[in-house]
Amino acid sequence: MNNFKNQTVIITGGGKGIGQAIARRFAEEGARVAIWEADEIAGKETAKEIMTKGQQADCFKCDITDEESIQNALSEVSEKFGIPDILINNAGIANVGTATTTSVEDFDKVMAVNAKGMFLCMKNVLPKMTEKKSGVILNLASIASRLGIADRFAYSASKGAVLAMTLSVARDFVEQGIRCNCICPGRVHTPFVDGFLKKYYPDENERNEKFDELSKYQPIGRMGEPEEIANIASFLCSPDASFITGGAYDIDGGVMSLK
Repeated sequence: MNNFKNQTVIITGGGKGIGQAIARRFAEEGARVAIWEADEIAGKETAKEIMTKGQQADCFKCDITDEESIQNALSEVSEKFGIPDILINNAGIANVGTATTTSVEDFDKVMAVNAKGMFLCMKNVLPKMTEKKSGVILNLASIASRLGIADRFAYSASKGAVLAMTLSVARDFVEQGIRCNCICPGRVHTPFVDGFLKKYYPDENERNEKFDELSKYQPIGRMGEPEEIANIASFLCSPDASFITGGAYDIDGGVMSLK
């Protein structure tokens, strides 16, 4: 498959989890993959793995909460791979808490990464896309942007912003040949889930029980896999989806439609 041959794709947070799966998938389909990572070690390891397969990838250290860092990374990508054709805003963090138990510091941190960081990436990449009158942006939102999830106040607020920004960018840039969509995953089995369980459920038996509970929350009976998110990301960024913009796509094991 060569859906992205000779195309440059930027993937924020592409060093692990869902971002890593997306990076692998796009490289397999011929893209020049630019991984933007605050965790440079993880980013470099993923890029190295991709390159050992004869595919194109590199890691660019980037803090998406810092506009200067974004501008430096964008300049490096443009010099090495060319002007980006696709931007996948995947980087994000989570937080556990309600409106009364979430600290101001935690709220600000989540919003800085998940909302402001995504805004800054689009703010700086969009002018490059408008120059050539083409481009695709895909944002990672969540079912939390449209569904009440217990103890996820700040996270839900940030992902609601992602959904709203997606619709706004799709409207503002459609006449300039740029498409913008978002994916709304349900629970996906990533290193974050394993870390969360290890932190809050140190007892192995209790941890396994909680894992089963979290898995069964999805009507389909399990969590999603990062590769399954990469599948829909590939489609929405490909020429096969050229008539699709301003959409929000659930990939959640039936949570939104069957709960």
